[in-house]
Amino acid sequence: MNTILRKSMLSVAGLVMTGGAVAGPALAAHAAPAGPTGALHVDKTSKTNKSGKGDKGERRAGYEYQAQPNFYYCGPASARIALSAEGKAVSQDELAAKLGTTENGTDSAIDITRVLNEYTNGRYKTTEISSDVASKEQVERLRVDVQAAVDAGEPVVANILGGAVDTEGREHSYPGHYLTVVEYRDDGNTVKIADPADPAVQEYWMDVAELANWIAGRGYSS
Repeated sequence: MNTILRKSMLSVAGLVMTGGAVAGPALAAHAAPAGPTGALHVDKTSKTNKSGKGDKGERRAGYEYQAQPNFYYCGPASARIALSAEGKAVSQDELAAKLGTTENGTDSAIDITRVLNEYTNGRYKTTEISSDVASKEQVERLRVDVQAAVDAGEPVVANILGGAVDTEGREHSYPGHYLTVVEYRDDGNTVKIADPADPAVQEYWMDVAELANWIAGRGYSS
């Protein structure tokens, strides 16, 4: 079966807590809730023009951060962050309904692409990294895709699994999660992630190869 299409099932047996997120055999999208209200969290420094230029080899998409209100809304929250760069303030509940999100999560990056395309005139596509470890070619494809998407003011939504380490040495670990790539530097070799499950931090930088391996076995929408 195509790994990108696997539906998640959250088993009650054997669940543990890891870094504030439910850890277990889930295969789609589960992460810690943002808080009891799911209120809008805005990082004012992250709001720029649609395609904001920085130093050479650096670009960021203008967007508005919003945390997920529960452990299974990371798909809707990540899609909402991406769409905010288009000036679209779509509610997470509306996106969840379109995505078919349940307590088992959002099935795949294919669903994220489908729904993003409803609001962007079909500008997104799904790219799968089907192997357990991303190849050099897949890392380069991700780097190029992030550059093209962010240059166009359209953040990338990635479906990840397991753990990865950011450039500050902090580990981020989820049994299945969606997050949004909103900026790059060093010609795309380092990317900034807006993580809807982590409103205290909101954003962090990561090597693009590290992100590609985090996505491995799943896919991304760009």
